[in-house]
Amino acid sequence: MSLRTRDTLGGRAAIAGIGATEFSKDSGRSELRLAVEAVRAALDDAGLTPADVDGLVTFTMDTSPEITVAQACGMGELSFFSRVHYGGGAACATVQQAALAVATGLAEVVVCYRAFNERSGRRFGAGVRHREPSAEGVALGWTLPFGLLTPASWVAMTARRYLHAHGLTPEAFGQVAVVDRAYAATNPAAYFHGRPITLADHAASRWIAEPLRLLDCCQETDGGQAVVVTSLERARDLPHPPAVIAAAAQGAGRAQEQMTSFYRDDLTGLPEMNAVARQLWRTSGFGPDDIDVAILYDHFTPFVLMQLEEFGFCGRGRAADFVAERRLPLNTHGGQLGEAYLHGMNGVAEAVRQLRGTAANQVPAASRTLVTAGTGVPTSGLVLTSEG
Repeated sequence: MSLRTRDTLGGRAAIAGIGATEFSKDSGRSELRLAVEAVRAALDDAGLTPADVDGLVTFTMDTSPEITVAQACGMGELSFFSRVHYGGGAACATVQQAALAVATGLAEVVVCYRAFNERSGRRFGAGVRHREPSAEGVALGWTLPFGLLTPASWVAMTARRYLHAHGLTPEAFGQVAVVDRAYAATNPAAYFHGRPITLADHAASRWIAEPLRLLDCCQETDGGQAVVVTSLERARDLPHPPAVIAAAAQGAGRAQEQMTSFYRDDLTGLPEMNAVARQLWRTSGFGPDDIDVAILYDHFTPFVLMQLEEFGFCGRGRAADFVAERRLPLNTHGGQLGEAYLHGMNGVAEAVRQLRGTAANQVPAASRTLVTAGTGVPTSGLVLTSEG
C-alpha cells in the first residue's frame, strides 16, 4: 500500500474465527500454553482444524515462536510465517499480513495470535531493563538518564503538552476511562466486570506520571487471543458470518521513535495514526460518519483522544467532549483499560463480535467497525465490515 494511492487488498480476505483464554492477573501456565489455547479456540470457532492452517503471524517480543505453536497445536507444514515489530502497534498489522498472504495465495488459512503473562511474568510497566545496545535504542539514551524510564512517563510528556495546547485539565482524560470501564462493567469477560468508575474516581486515583493517573493507564494482563484469517469465499462457508477486511494499513510518521518522538514540530497529535487513517479511509471509501463502532487502542487515555482527532471524528482539542457526549460507541468490550491488555488483539476480536451481533454490549445493526493498534509507535489499523 502506498500513502498516496488506494490499494487492492480490501474485500479479499476475512476474519472467520476468534478465540481467547480467560483474562487474569496470574494464569498459572506458560505463555506457550496460553497461545495454544487461544489458537485452538479460534480454530474451533471457525469450524476448522489445525490441519487446515498453513500460516501463522504474531508480534515481536512474543515468547512462543510460530513453529513451536504449530507443533504444539498439531499443525502440519507452514507456507507463511511472520512477526510484526513495535509492540502493540503490530496488532492490526498481524491481520494485514495474514490478509496479504491469503490474497496472494501464499497461504489459505492464517492464524494471528498474541499470548503472554504480562502481569505475573515480565511487566512492560516496569520500564526498560537490561536492554541490549541497538540502533533503535539510541533515542532512549536521551530520556532514560533523566528519569523517563516507563511507558507512562514517556506518554506523560505528550499528554502534558496536549492539555496545555488546548487549555484542558486532566479530567479530559477521565472521560475515556469512564466510558471504557462502563462497558467493561457489563462485559462478563472483562477483568473489571461489574466495576464501573466515575470522573470522581478517576480524579481520586493516584498519580503515576503527571498528568497521568492510575486510571489513565491500561492494566497488565495474563492471557491469549487469536483470530483466523482466510479468503472471503472460504469464510462464507464457515459457521459465522465473515468479518470482511475492507482495509488494512500500517503507518510510521516523520521523526518516528518508539514512544519518545519528542523532537517533532508538534507533540499534540499522532502522525503515525494519521498516516493509517488516510490509508484506511482512502482504501475503504468510508469516513468517520460511516463507522458504527470504534475500537481504539487505549494503553493510555490521552492517545485515545488524539486518535479520534487524527481520524477526523472531531476537531483538534475537542475529543474529550466528543467522548463525553457518547457520540460514537467506543471500546465496547471495555478496552485495555477495562477488559484486558492483550496488545490490542482483544480489540480485533471485539470488532468481529460487533459485526456478528454477539458482543456483550452489542451496537444495533453494527456493520462497519474501525480498529486501531498501539500509538506512540509505528502502528496499524483495520476497517472491518459485514457483507451486504
